[in-house]
Amino acid sequence: MNPRMPKPLLFPILVLALLMTACASKTKVESDLKIAGAPDWVNKGTQFINDKDGRLFHGVGEAEQMGSPSLQKTTADNRARAEVARILSSYVDAVSNDYTAASKATGSKALSEDVVSRQIKSATKVNLAGVKIIAHWKDKKTNIIYSLAELDKKHVDKTISLRKGMNADLKRYIQENGKNIFDKASEEKE
Repeated sequence: MNPRMPKPLLFPILVLALLMTACASKTKVESDLKIAGAPDWVNKGTQFINDKDGRLFHGVGEAEQMGSPSLQKTTADNRARAEVARILSSYVDAVSNDYTAASKATGSKALSEDVVSRQIKSATKVNLAGVKIIAHWKDKKTNIIYSLAELDKKHVDKTISLRKGMNADLKRYIQENGKNIFDKASEEKE
């Protein structure tokens, strides 16, 4: 910062810089887009799903028209996968926080929050390999392509149960409480 800058200008510049940073990192996918003729999954956006098909992480990505239709579709697919990663990360954070709180409450030997976080995030990276693109939709008015990515919680559970090097108490906690944590997260999104 310029030391000669008048102090009244410093605050608005800092606020503007923060707003620009926030806008730059905001995802383009929003819920309730209300696009006429679009499938429900496009309008609902990224979310936790708990229905007859199971407990699912759904991510919706979009891409505007590009020089190559293939590149546009791939971009939408990658953004949908990134959305699944984002909500899987929020689920993992909830599991980590709940496990740490439960361990402290019972007075049991709790793993440090850093260890819990590292072990769960390591398993999360493996889980993202199970993300599938299950749908595409192109808006005829705007030529925007939307992609729907899905990750089944059963895949997440199986990956964690097979994970070597993960603390046994943490694994057990996830197996016993993961569904409840997922259900709570899916209810909050409704």
